[in-house]
Amino acid sequence: MSFASEPLFTHGAPAQATTAILLCNLGTPDEASAPALRRYLAEFLSDPRVVEIPKPIWWLILHGIILRIRPKKSAAKYASIWTPEGSPLKVWTQKQATMLSGYLAVRGHKVEVRMAMRYGNPSIASQLDQLKADGVTRILILPAYPQYSGTTTASVFDAVYGWAARIRRIPEFRFINHYHDEPGYINALADRIRRHWQKNGQAAQLVMSFHGVPERTLKLGDPYHCECQKTARLLAEKLGLAKDRYQVTFQSRFGKAKWLQPYTEPTLVALAQAGVKNVDVVCPGFTGDCLETLEEIAMEARHAFLQAGGQQFNYIECLNDSPVWLAALADLSIQHLGAWPTTTAADPESLAASRAAAQALGAAQ
Repeated sequence: MSFASEPLFTHGAPAQATTAILLCNLGTPDEASAPALRRYLAEFLSDPRVVEIPKPIWWLILHGIILRIRPKKSAAKYASIWTPEGSPLKVWTQKQATMLSGYLAVRGHKVEVRMAMRYGNPSIASQLDQLKADGVTRILILPAYPQYSGTTTASVFDAVYGWAARIRRIPEFRFINHYHDEPGYINALADRIRRHWQKNGQAAQLVMSFHGVPERTLKLGDPYHCECQKTARLLAEKLGLAKDRYQVTFQSRFGKAKWLQPYTEPTLVALAQAGVKNVDVVCPGFTGDCLETLEEIAMEARHAFLQAGGQQFNYIECLNDSPVWLAALADLSIQHLGAWPTTTAADPESLAASRAAAQALGAAQ
């Protein structure tokens, strides 16, 4: 049966069920230009999950100040990390989705894997539309955020619920809330760091920089801070690091409100001023390199550390297309797919193609 030529539903039994995974990341502008950034920031900063300020007040601030000033500055930052293939975040997320499909196929699971962005393109709604049109009736929502936060994970779920609100016959959904302490995720981070150490040596301090959120979110019950701390503790244990050999910090502060502390850049400056000559910096909360890791950390934070007297700053790249990470992501997916029908006696040609795709995309490792 071809889903392209058959309607998904009839008045009788539905067409044969198929299963999909939607890998959802934060988002990125379509290009490194002020107009593209204005569109992207308008969508991103209009999300009440991201900015919890009374809407009328925030609308005036956003449209009267921020969207008049910030797009040009942000466009310059994006231009500094843009690649011929486009935004690094989008490139890595697409590679992860493609490789995850291959890893699952090799293990005998026929699952359609797509990627979507919470803000920007391709949107969650557009990908869900396409999956439904393709005959998919079961969808696992997999956020690219290991640590749960209302500002990120919950916003992805909002977008899914919003799409479902206008659909008559809704597919089955499952949601992965978090995987901050999953052994496979921790192992993948440790493997990435060990590989860096084997090649470059180990610095005096390992700084684990997570994306920041306003401090009030912790007081309101958001588990994000606690999950970041647990990730850091488990990772340090896996690496055999004593407590005085690593620090947990938070980056990307926005606005004047108090955010989770300690802040990353001031911590790096303080380390340099205290006589620490070399540091390794890793961003465990980001599964793919993006503006916040490549520009804010590898460029801006590096400059601040060196200017303050540090001598060597080593940025350790994100998980990206690490085979250890993709294998862990496959394990996590299979765990949450549960009893949904995904197993298949794949034909040799399809299996070989899936294996080749996974291996080709992981060749950089």
